[in-house]
Amino acid sequence: MISPLAYIDPEAKIGENCEIGAFAYIDKNVVIGDNNTIMPQATLLSGTRMGNNNTIFPGAVIGAVPQDLKFRGEETTAEVGDNNTIRENVTINRGTASKGKTVVGSNNLLMEGCHVAHDSEVGSGCIIGNSTKIAGEVEIADNAILSANVLVHQFSRIAGYGMVQGGCRLNKDIPPYIIVGREPARYSGLNIVGLRRRGFSNETINNIHNASRLIYNSGYNVSDAVKKIKEEIPQCPEVDSIINFIENVSTRGIIG
Repeated sequence: MISPLAYIDPEAKIGENCEIGAFAYIDKNVVIGDNNTIMPQATLLSGTRMGNNNTIFPGAVIGAVPQDLKFRGEETTAEVGDNNTIRENVTINRGTASKGKTVVGSNNLLMEGCHVAHDSEVGSGCIIGNSTKIAGEVEIADNAILSANVLVHQFSRIAGYGMVQGGCRLNKDIPPYIIVGREPARYSGLNIVGLRRRGFSNETINNIHNASRLIYNSGYNVSDAVKKIKEEIPQCPEVDSIINFIENVSTRGIIG
């Protein structure tokens, strides 16, 4: 299961039933769990922590030092959960002293050439498209979809169950459940197809739609829209998550 042409540092800890291809490089201070497939010419550098059942394609590099001038060689990690597919030439950098770790959750698909920078957090069930670049200290919640060639500004927050169309440049936060597209990037509707696929009821989708309508189509400013949501939309966890994102999570202001 381990090619004799792979390099594995004696200090690395490898779980059971792992397949490691020719010319793969596994550095010291690397810990990977069980049933992982590390394809030829993939690179896991010092500080990589990986769970179980992941597939790492050729050319991917996990755990490289941050591309951040404040990094001074401190001990940090790049942490990957379970059941992820990390395609060719994906790069996931270690954290800095700011947070100490970069995190990719479980059950994600990171497509060819995407980049996850230092101290960022990608949730679970996400799809990150080809050549999408995620800057430092970005937070992406569960079940978000970023299409190809999306550029995400540092410190941005992207909530769950939404979709960002290809080629967008994001410098604002993205509330849950919506589609973002066009140039410049803006609200482009509710992610109805995605919500139905995830099992949201028609009643819940209707509540989410009405809340989004008040934010984006009513003419209210965001603060007044939130007040109207609290007054007019039936309370449910999904609507509460929209309010919470705007009031407590967003740091850059939400997309227009």
